[in-house]
Amino acid sequence: MWTDFRRTFARLLILFLLSSLLSCGRTARPTIAVVPKAQSHFFWQAVHAGAVSAANEAGYEVLWNGPASEADFAHQIRILDDLINRRVSGILIAPSDREALVPAIERAHRAGIPLTIVDSGANAENYVSYVSTNNYEGGVMAARRMGEILGGRGQVAVVGLMPGSTSTVARETGFQETLEKEFSEIKLVAFQYGMSNRARSLAAAEDILTAHPDLDGIFGSAEPGTIGVVQAVKARRLAGKVKIVGFDTSPSLVEDLRTGVIDSLVLQDPFNMAIQAFQTLTEKLEGGTPPRRINMTPTLATSENLSQPDISRLLDPQPNIDRYLR
Repeated sequence: MWTDFRRTFARLLILFLLSSLLSCGRTARPTIAVVPKAQSHFFWQAVHAGAVSAANEAGYEVLWNGPASEADFAHQIRILDDLINRRVSGILIAPSDREALVPAIERAHRAGIPLTIVDSGANAENYVSYVSTNNYEGGVMAARRMGEILGGRGQVAVVGLMPGSTSTVARETGFQETLEKEFSEIKLVAFQYGMSNRARSLAAAEDILTAHPDLDGIFGSAEPGTIGVVQAVKARRLAGKVKIVGFDTSPSLVEDLRTGVIDSLVLQDPFNMAIQAFQTLTEKLEGGTPPRRINMTPTLATSENLSQPDISRLLDPQPNIDRYLR
């Protein structure tokens, strides 16, 4: 019996040693964490798909985690701290607030973890790259479109995203400053934040329409605000009378663009934005020097051009979302 026990033990020991040697021969793929402002919006799903596409190409893993709401920057900070403690290879983050995330970004730098900022900036210095749409130019584009469709005259309002969001503040500033410089007879009569929430954006738009019954146009500076504006205009049967210029896309917004409820949408390319941002980290991790700033050009979609292939791709990122996330 003792001999049989020794033989069994010897076999188990050999199997354990072989398993250990094989494990040593395998190298785990490095992991880059992606931390969006939120997870549910169509924009962030496209960012997720782009990151997975870039990771597959470069041989990296993606760790995706973000808060449920863009307003919950405290949760975003906790996620970032956890990733630093886990010693991920790199971090890609879209800061919800340009000030609140700075200490956590600096902690990542001190821990030796390269970090790239995507979509919306932070007042930090120690990051690899900042990749985003030229959001100020997007606001300029929206203002010029509004000026064109109103014939240079009228009253307009803005439903913004939330204070502290660098990307949308730039859009809203570009919109307001362009109206002031180029369309002196268009008056901005109201500005309210929807706090990145469709229901609150709807309430903000309803308040504006109640206070300004002669309103001619509304600019929604992001997907939640644009959706809220559309819902308010439809509920009051003002479609076509109150002109809507929005920002970003979703299936419902595309349908509203087709039917004329929305005049136009300023579009970003979140899928390719994520790819370029991810590549700055892989380049840094592999000893390169990626560009410090990458500005991407926004695009205006209207009922006249929405069928063009390049516009259609931006309006509907669903094929890429299905391909890489489903």
